[in-house]
Amino acid sequence: MALTPEAIFRRMYDNDPFSQWMGMELVSIGLGECTLRMVVRPEMTNGFGVAHGGVTFSLADSAFAFACNSHGRHALSIHCTIEHVAPVRAGDELIAIATEDNVGNHLSHYAIRVQRPDGTPVAFFRGVAYRKPREWE
Repeated sequence: MALTPEAIFRRMYDNDPFSQWMGMELVSIGLGECTLRMVVRPEMTNGFGVAHGGVTFSLADSAFAFACNSHGRHALSIHCTIEHVAPVRAGDELIAIATEDNVGNHLSHYAIRVQRPDGTPVAFFRGVAYRKPREWE
């Protein structure tokens, strides 16, 4: 019996101490899509007083991982890029929205938008995943 996207998310997230430490919370999950939210903490900022670029990258990367595994096959990132377009500060809430552009037998492509709750973008992330034959059980 195939697992639902929610069940796959739960299996992955429950074994993902980094996403938990970051404070990521699930907003929604479906086939080929995932939305996460988190609040930036002071220890996530750099010497300029803005969030380290790895914070937005990590949030987007986790949304990407949950989205590309939602079809029931193990999937791993093989290429990711990010463009930061606005500064983020401690206390800011961020939302990462992962959407699937293409899913093939071996590769899948995703766009992840990291934004503020009002929809203002802070980063654009692109990811390519390799889809293994192994299924989630």
